[in-house]
Amino acid sequence: MTRLGAHDFIDLVLDADSWDTWDTTPERMGISEEYAAELVAAEEKAGTDESVITGEGRMRGRRVAVLLGEFRFLAGSIGRASADRLVAGIERATLEGLPLLAAPVSGGTRMQEGTPAFVQMVRISAAVAAHRAAGLPYLVYLRNPTTGGVMASWGSLGHVTVAEPGALVGFLGPRVYSALYGRDFPADVQTAENLFERGIIDAVVPPEEIADILDRALSILLAPREGVAPVADPGQEDVPDVDTWDAVTRSRRPDRPGVRRLLRYAASDVVPLNGTGQGESDPGLLIALARFGEAPCVFLGQDRRGQTTDHPMGPGALREARRGMRLASELGLPLVTVIDTQGAALSAEAENGGLAGEIARSLADLVTLTAPTLCLMLGEGNGGGALAFLPADRVVAAQHAWLSPLPPEGASAIVHRDLDHAPEMARAQQVRALDLYRRGIVDRIVAEKPDAADEPEDFCRRVGAVLEHELAALLLAGPGTAEARTRRYI
Repeated sequence: MTRLGAHDFIDLVLDADSWDTWDTTPERMGISEEYAAELVAAEEKAGTDESVITGEGRMRGRRVAVLLGEFRFLAGSIGRASADRLVAGIERATLEGLPLLAAPVSGGTRMQEGTPAFVQMVRISAAVAAHRAAGLPYLVYLRNPTTGGVMASWGSLGHVTVAEPGALVGFLGPRVYSALYGRDFPADVQTAENLFERGIIDAVVPPEEIADILDRALSILLAPREGVAPVADPGQEDVPDVDTWDAVTRSRRPDRPGVRRLLRYAASDVVPLNGTGQGESDPGLLIALARFGEAPCVFLGQDRRGQTTDHPMGPGALREARRGMRLASELGLPLVTVIDTQGAALSAEAENGGLAGEIARSLADLVTLTAPTLCLMLGEGNGGGALAFLPADRVVAAQHAWLSPLPPEGASAIVHRDLDHAPEMARAQQVRALDLYRRGIVDRIVAEKPDAADEPEDFCRRVGAVLEHELAALLLAGPGTAEARTRRYI
């Protein structure tokens, strides 16, 4: 694998002739002659005066701040001078209100400096946290290799984190592991691809494509929140009073459009994210940054394609959703949740994974979220796994969507000790979108003509027009209060 140097990365990602360094000559005091000689040799080899360089440039015309590692300088290791440089760069980006792009490559802490260098992880992490707390994007591209204290600080705090294909990415370097334990580290663990599969990073992207994905992410993350022009209300068509069981049956059609087709037909831009960032990824949830028209959002959709009898939506999906909620709150983006689930997993694994607690925490997070919220009931809405996505400032429902404490068959089994009374139970429990609209739980219904599965593209575009209108209104109104969000359930 060819390793790009820091200046190679600048040439690849930033607009031509836009780079402006922020760095000053590092101070070298109280070091040994041997270490001083190593630093001189490292400068000559790397063409940089430290293992990181910082500055600003333009990416697709947009001003951005940049932190770049240089592996040829003592394996990209972080000492006191490089930590000072990183902290100064992060703090300047925060002060100037710039999005921050980080491209670390490092073996970790500089062993020549020991513990005084090691503890710099605290300062660096604190500076990144302050940047994020200011509502500014922090995007990370992990290069080969990124390990040790770098991975455990500024390499792991991105709003969006992607990695170079085949990159060695992890905490403990394999050479150190072998020396300490007398055996090789297990293969294919500390790789970009494995981290993606585990839901720790969002994507694996070759260097030549990184500018595109970062630009797309920033186009959503930096979209205006204020002064957004209102979007014309597409109106609400009259919907026929379809029988409850008919609606339930239609919502279960395997060819009914789900969140993927909704985004394909209705969103103007989508940047998929992946997992919790903490080692879990559930195919039953789709998490993304998206725009409907000009309105940006964090999108959390229960994905009917990813939920199967063998793998229903589990507690990991709710933890993944809660990552999206934190992103929306931190970045001041509206949050869109989509309900479309046969129900959360009923299994020992789900219980051991804390499913009930994750439902409760999702409900609490949504009710108190400091960002505008919009819920779309798109299809099936079974049980607590569906309810966990419901609390919002505005609730929109497809005509044949529904919400119930259990599948109607489960309710029939409890009350009648058979499955035959499922249609009767569905009607009695008032599960339909139309019933919820009449009770004030749903604000708007999107018509199906006569069924979303029969007109998937047109249906998704109608839903998209409603989402665009509602999001623009929410950006103007701002987030609601917990009291207002819960009032509709009284």
